[in-house]
Amino acid sequence: MNVGKTLFAQVMKFISWKDFGRIVDKYNGDKSVRTLDCADLFRSMAFAQLTCRESLRDIEICLCANHTRLFHMGFKGIPARSTLSDALNSRDWRIFHDLAMKLIARARKLYATESNNMDLDATVYALDSTTIDLCMSLFDWALFRTTKSAVKVHTLLDLRGNIPAFIHVSNGKMGDVKILDILSIEADAFYVMDRAYLDFKRLYALHQAGAFFVTRSKTNTKTRRIYSHPVGRSTGLICDQTVVLTTVKASKDYPIQLRRISFKDPKTGKKLVFLTNNTTLPALMIAELYKNRWQVELFFKWIKQHLRVKRFLGTSENAVKIQIWCAISTYVLIAIVKKERLIEAPLYTLLQILSVSIFEKTELLCALQPRANKSASTPSDNQLSLL
Repeated sequence: MNVGKTLFAQVMKFISWKDFGRIVDKYNGDKSVRTLDCADLFRSMAFAQLTCRESLRDIEICLCANHTRLFHMGFKGIPARSTLSDALNSRDWRIFHDLAMKLIARARKLYATESNNMDLDATVYALDSTTIDLCMSLFDWALFRTTKSAVKVHTLLDLRGNIPAFIHVSNGKMGDVKILDILSIEADAFYVMDRAYLDFKRLYALHQAGAFFVTRSKTNTKTRRIYSHPVGRSTGLICDQTVVLTTVKASKDYPIQLRRISFKDPKTGKKLVFLTNNTTLPALMIAELYKNRWQVELFFKWIKQHLRVKRFLGTSENAVKIQIWCAISTYVLIAIVKKERLIEAPLYTLLQILSVSIFEKTELLCALQPRANKSASTPSDNQLSLL
């Protein structure tokens, strides 16, 4: 069915351009801009993400080849690669950060009723970071180690729908635990983290904010047992203890009792020791909460495989951040399309369909609707599947 609008134009309609205009005005993003305003720059970056373009030349050639359709896709003209390069270096990256936050807030409302795979009413977040390696000679502003540069993407993932609730992009030197200083803590929510976030002063601040945490203990963490709770060893649990920290600094930073749970994975035989401030949930559910932290690792692996965040179109800090935030916005935008149009196909399938049919003039729901043949609508068993 020819509805007169390309799939790209139909996807872009899910963005509130009025809100985007307010964001642009907030940062004077289009001041003295003659060609390629912020809206067209975002469209160009979203097009690059959806069609897997690897360079500015790729974007220019593909758009030029379809120049008769650009007006109906929202573009005001054909963006030259030099114009794109200048825009990536000069437009304020915070514009695209704020757009991503708007889309994330919208997506989280849509996925608020999704199950988090646990019999738990509270919101569960997985906190972690991923490092994107860069060439030191080209990205000298992001020095990480002696011989290389890198940026870190710190992510707080809502396990209902795998929607990022908070993202912070920093240089590679920023320690993971420092993200707790700028994170807005939600009372009664669970924050599941690995050992990189084991800082008792910061964890105590999280406790005082009314939230719960689940993290791994380090081998040098010294505790004294106050009480041992009964456990069913057939489930893999070794012990469930109420403990206090014994070293001077740790006991000063976290002056109250903690819960210490030891668990041996029946499949791998690996022993894991968890620390939490929650005293009511069954010990086995605490272990299950930590197991679900792996979802954030899958999220990082997924976006690195399917979004353009490993090869950058510009070398400045501003250009890198614009590309990362546009990639995140594109991911969340397709998640919004999936939910608002009640599409059952996984996000992987939607991105693959759009990548080869972005210029087609087919009604969006018809194009993205899962086929009767399962093999045509779902990825293979070895593909990661989010949403």
